[in-house]
Amino acid sequence: MNNNYFNRYYGNYMSNYYNRMYTNSIRDYGPDPFVVNIEEMTKENNTFRTALWTGEHLQVTLMSIPVGESIGLEIHPDTDQFLRIEQGEGLVQMGKDKNNLSFQRKVFDNFAFIIPAGTWHNLVNIGNVPIKLYSIYAPPKHPRGTVHLTKADAEHK
Repeated sequence: MNNNYFNRYYGNYMSNYYNRMYTNSIRDYGPDPFVVNIEEMTKENNTFRTALWTGEHLQVTLMSIPVGESIGLEIHPDTDQFLRIEQGEGLVQMGKDKNNLSFQRKVFDNFAFIIPAGTWHNLVNIGNVPIKLYSIYAPPKHPRGTVHLTKADAEHK
């Protein structure tokens, strides 16, 4: 394999790997093309929410939910959301009315769930380790480069 082939197809990944390993940096790489080991990066994240990639029509964020805490009851009127749990155990709650979250399911490592736009939802950490997840919003929900170190930080921005 020649170096041009390697650099063209693997250079971005290796550059991102180097940046994370030696600068401990998880940041928003959008809207540039991007390749990542999403499971590894999700588990490395220790912030409540960090935008990993933001484009015009889609956004990927990483989240870490401490034991006994939750994302917080919320609704996104015009945004569909996909979430995948890489670590932890939680209770997903959803419903059309914030006072009647009739859809409730336990989720674990490797589970994914979809939240349709206009649906009230919450995720509560019911396990004994932080939940590590990534979320895909379509269209983007948060400003490019968003970093919320804690849930309190997210609620005040």
